Amino acid sequence: MKTRRRFLAATSAAAATAAAQGSSMKIDCQSHLFSSEFLALLEKRKDAPYVYKKGADRFVVVGQWHRKLMPTHTDVDAKIAAMDKAGIAMTAISINDPGPELFGKDSPAMARLLNDFIADVVRRHPKRFFGLATLPFNSTDAMLAEFERCVTKLGMKGILLYSNLDGRFPDEDEFRPLFAEAERRGVPLLLHPAYPMTYEATKGREMTGGLGLMFDTTIALGRIVLAGILEKHPNLKLVCPHVGGALPYLIGRIDHQTMVLKRGAENIKRPPSDYLRNIWLDTVSPLAMAIKYGYDFVGPDRLIYSSDHPWVDPELIAGEVKKMNLPAADEVKIFSSNAKRLFNL
Repeated sequence: MKTRRRFLAATSAAAATAAAQGSSMKIDCQSHLFSSEFLALLEKRKDAPYVYKKGADRFVVVGQWHRKLMPTHTDVDAKIAAMDKAGIAMTAISINDPGPELFGKDSPAMARLLNDFIADVVRRHPKRFFGLATLPFNSTDAMLAEFERCVTKLGMKGILLYSNLDGRFPDEDEFRPLFAEAERRGVPLLLHPAYPMTYEATKGREMTGGLGLMFDTTIALGRIVLAGILEKHPNLKLVCPHVGGALPYLIGRIDHQTMVLKRGAENIKRPPSDYLRNIWLDTVSPLAMAIKYGYDFVGPDRLIYSSDHPWVDPELIAGEVKKMNLPAADEVKIFSSNAKRLFNL
């Protein structure tokens, strides 16, 4: 009996040690880099999207929105230093808005330039980064061809899908082949905010970054659910960052609208909340209470740690996750093992 107790105690201690070690390892699933070559091309443009300099600062303009770039937006070494400081072992890197769909006939060439840039960073630092591709969404054929190239030849682990694609939402018919191919190949789609359709409503009081982007993701995700895309593609790996925008907090109302009042339910068979629980959320919210709601909503197996660096300090988000005081096994899932499973790392 004593031997058995000693064995169980040793096993429990080993499990606790492994959990503690695992929780200290982090995989960051949302982080951005700008290509210097891409920004140089944008500096030559006069119409949005373009880049201009004001003193020592650079600004990127998409639509009417002017955003100041940080020096670290193009600095791989600075990103690695931030990762080391926050205890991040690997990071998913992607470009940031503007996406290639905003460049008309040049969209396929822009997508190749941007994806080659991300792939080159991964090649130079294969133990620290994995890549998410972006696509020329304004041509179905070009979109699928670049998807194939990025996954097969460049080894990309996922696709960055913008919340609107030059003013069109991703549930529209021309984008449906992407969802089918992503499900077939098991490639995750990260629904990332773009220059928001609500810009006019949120530009006052500087609310575009705080609310406009979140509303855009919320509307796009709501449309994807109500369009029946998740009904048709139940195995699709769809990630919504920023803890799902506002949709998880409003989903009870959407359930009532569709299931009781019969508004917008023609493409779905179950309450919208059922589909929403089958997507993945990331932790980019500097408020533990909001992350906890996402954790309670989708469960510990579908929540992934992300930082949104360099816009957000990775240690800030990690600290908010830690404040939740979750079971050690769930913390390991959020910080690393869910990402390994999702992105097949």
